[in-house]
Amino acid sequence: MRILMVAPEPVLEPRGTPLLVYHRARVLSQLGHTVDLATYPVGQSFTLPGIHIYRTWPLPGLRRVKVGPSLAKLLLDGLLLLRVIALVLRRRYDCIHTYQEAGLIGAICSYLWRLPHIYDMQSSLPEELANFRFTRNRLLVWIMHQAERIMVRSAHTVIVVYPELLDIVAAIDPAKPVTLIYCAIVEEEDEQDWPPGMREAALCRLRQELDVPEGTGLVLLYTGTFEPYQGLDLLIAAMPEVLAAFPTTLLLLVGGHPEQVAALAEQARRLGVAAALRLPGRRDPKEIPLFMDLADVLLSPRSQGTNTPLKIYTYLHAGKPILATTIRAHTQVLPPDAALLVEPTSSALAQGIKQLLADPALRARLGQRARTLARQRYSYATFRAQTAQAYRIGLHP
Repeated sequence: MRILMVAPEPVLEPRGTPLLVYHRARVLSQLGHTVDLATYPVGQSFTLPGIHIYRTWPLPGLRRVKVGPSLAKLLLDGLLLLRVIALVLRRRYDCIHTYQEAGLIGAICSYLWRLPHIYDMQSSLPEELANFRFTRNRLLVWIMHQAERIMVRSAHTVIVVYPELLDIVAAIDPAKPVTLIYCAIVEEEDEQDWPPGMREAALCRLRQELDVPEGTGLVLLYTGTFEPYQGLDLLIAAMPEVLAAFPTTLLLLVGGHPEQVAALAEQARRLGVAAALRLPGRRDPKEIPLFMDLADVLLSPRSQGTNTPLKIYTYLHAGKPILATTIRAHTQVLPPDAALLVEPTSSALAQGIKQLLADPALRARLGQRARTLARQRYSYATFRAQTAQAYRIGLHP
């Protein structure tokens, strides 16, 4: 089967939806399908059997696409529509698979060319307008609600990535076939094989680079984007209280663009906790397992939203204790026995961190339960099997 996949994202970048697009295309290729991926003109190229990348024409001066809605994305989406039309006119496709606002492109192609449309719903688009503080204009929010209704109704089947979206789809079209597939894209069966002693040597070099000598204190780790809804400002605000009780603790925040890194570094300086903070910036995803090895506690201080961050699945597979906030984004995936869940405030984060630092047995128990949960419910094999099931439902109801 030949699939036209449309992703209004910078594929590939080490974050959220771009990573999911890569892995969804990868498993479809593993299932024997050919995937033509239409995407933005920025992002790291990759080569996989059965996958062909078709990028839009570039916009002058555009070097990166920020997370969330933007005027640049609006222009790129127009170019993406033209690229998709050119592809559809050149060759025959068996279906079109879309993400985010590209569901509108899928609706157009489904109507004009009778292409079965599979809508991969990563989040509620009206909610994204609020999460990214893009607009409070009621008309724009209403338009986005109507666009979301069109995308869902045009789809032969909908894939959702967290339970909250099941209710949104049901409210739009109760009869719509829908498949919940958690973004469990941690490839445990493909983990890098390290020659004897090499992983330890790499970890030693990382410690030296970050100035984290072994035995100097426990390490708290966050990985991911530095967008405001991630709650990193709350986390840094919690550190004075943490350091008062555990003065050798280090906070390692991996990710962010230079201006975001600089803003957090300035906040840490104002609060007097800069010496305990490490900000190495964005890193190659292949390095993240080493950062996990370095960590004693994994953090997700997200302050709002219902979209489960992909980092949670990586955290679970790492088998380390997790501290997360009690928002729907976390609680729909993390049961209370697999993570320490606290309110999204700096005070609650500080109390939770101190509780974990003071209790090695609790850390061990949570880490063991996290790894067990990952293997039972959030495996890459399950992700692949459920993707195949969604296609069977959508194309052969």
